[in-house]
Amino acid sequence: MGSTAAERRKYPRIQTDQLISFSLVEAESRLGVSKNVSPGGICFEVMGCEVAMGDVLRLTFNVLDETIVAVGRVTWATDVDAFTQEVGLEFIEIDPFALRTLERSSADD
Repeated sequence: MGSTAAERRKYPRIQTDQLISFSLVEAESRLGVSKNVSPGGICFEVMGCEVAMGDVLRLTFNVLDETIVAVGRVTWATDVDAFTQEVGLEFIEIDPFALRTLERSSADD
């Protein structure tokens, strides 16, 4: 029997539904809703804008009462409907303290 997606993942996911801020680096911020986050990246939904594979985004979100600012590259984007996309982003710049916060949070789940 094959392994599930959760078993194949490099990092455990922290389920979340918080409001996040994101933008192309050097552009105006937009809002989205996080779906899950791990030390390696984040999955979130956006409405009313187009996000493309390879886009580099700056994100601001909260984990364990800590505000985290990270930069990441979009690794996948799927249309949910005509106005909504679900986006997967891999972190490429994240503060070491923020990374430890994510690791601690994922260990608690």
